[in-house]
Amino acid sequence: MLIRTETTKRRRSGAARIGYENRVLLMALAAGLPGVLVAVILLWNSMNLSVAARWQVIGALLGVWLFLSAALRRRIIFPLQTVANLLAALREGDFSVRGRGAGDSSELATGDTLEELTREINALAQTVHEQRLGALEATTVLRKVMEEIDVAVFAFDAEHQLKLLNRAAERLLNAPAERVMGQSAEALGLAEFMADPPPRLLDAGFPGGAGRWEVRRSVFRQGGRPHELLVLSDLTRTLREQELQAWQRIVRVIGHELNNSLAPIKSISASLQSQLHRPDRAADWEEDFSRGLTVISSRTEALGRFMTAYARLARLPQPKLQTVDIGALVRRVTGLETRAPVAVEGGPEVAIQADPDQLEQLLINLIRNAVDASMETGGGVGVHWKRVSSQLELRIEDEGPGVSNTSNLFVPFFTTKPGGSGIGLVLSRQIAEAHGGWLRLENRPNSHGCVAILRLPA
Repeated sequence: MLIRTETTKRRRSGAARIGYENRVLLMALAAGLPGVLVAVILLWNSMNLSVAARWQVIGALLGVWLFLSAALRRRIIFPLQTVANLLAALREGDFSVRGRGAGDSSELATGDTLEELTREINALAQTVHEQRLGALEATTVLRKVMEEIDVAVFAFDAEHQLKLLNRAAERLLNAPAERVMGQSAEALGLAEFMADPPPRLLDAGFPGGAGRWEVRRSVFRQGGRPHELLVLSDLTRTLREQELQAWQRIVRVIGHELNNSLAPIKSISASLQSQLHRPDRAADWEEDFSRGLTVISSRTEALGRFMTAYARLARLPQPKLQTVDIGALVRRVTGLETRAPVAVEGGPEVAIQADPDQLEQLLINLIRNAVDASMETGGGVGVHWKRVSSQLELRIEDEGPGVSNTSNLFVPFFTTKPGGSGIGLVLSRQIAEAHGGWLRLENRPNSHGCVAILRLPA
């Protein structure tokens, strides 16, 4: 049994060594061999020819047999060679080659299988050509963008060896790509940026500059192996510009409030001082002094309240997260408002992670503003909430006159209410953003009043 198996393997191996072209030729010869043998026998026995003539006829017959077998082989092999050449051209990226058909003729019968195969290969070549052209254009644009953006981009392999960097990264390292390519992240001073989890903001210095950097890291695969993409954005200039703008706004606001308080204080003080040095004071000079000091005292107290409110904005602590039942919180806060009824329209049972004290202060501010607006028109206030994807949306709607300019609502110390401080909405938005959410106020469409929309992670 073992000997028979080995023999079969040797026979298969020997057959495999015969090329496909030779096998086609052998099959063509074998197909014509019976007919040739019959023809030779008949010619030999039935023709009244000499032996030499018989051999000549048989030789001609054999020649025709061999010629037709070779022609059949060529008709089968040539189209396959054409298809192989087309596929090889596609593999090499040459998309200009097109197949015309089998053999030497370019016109094949309609419905011919070979014509259909050639047509499909040509269509495939055109499709691959267009896709590759689009990929090359996209790659060129991406490479140009990578070179021009002012963000340092590094690509590391699984061993944290540098594989790619852009022009901004070269400037940051103060070295050309050829010199730093293949070096480790530690050797380049980027080891702390590759920490897991990566720091969001980091102060660091490099040969090409120092500053505060925003760190972004992601994973991609190339050649079947994982790579890490490290993106460093220099926030120094942006932070300085924003810091300068913030200081300018603070100075304008504080200067405005100080001038509003100091101008009357200065005027009244000068008036009182002039009366004090007059030898002939009026009979009611003490009453004038009392009124002047009262004004100075009230403006001083207003200035103190302003500074306290400003300090409150700057000292908002980080929220201490706890499980908060939204329904219970809303009902408790609306119960604190006694000036007008607040309709709690309700919503699903939702519990979120939040700071209950800060969230309560936020809702108190929003509901108080809504009641203030509704009292001007005699309208009502409604509160309801719902889930939106993975967030909680809470809406507080009033039937007041609405807001004429919503762009200034969150400007510190801007207020449309007499005696308002102008920090309630600013503080409320800070609380919402500290919880990972946002707060927006807008006029209600097709109706009077305003709606405050609060979104928080649920």
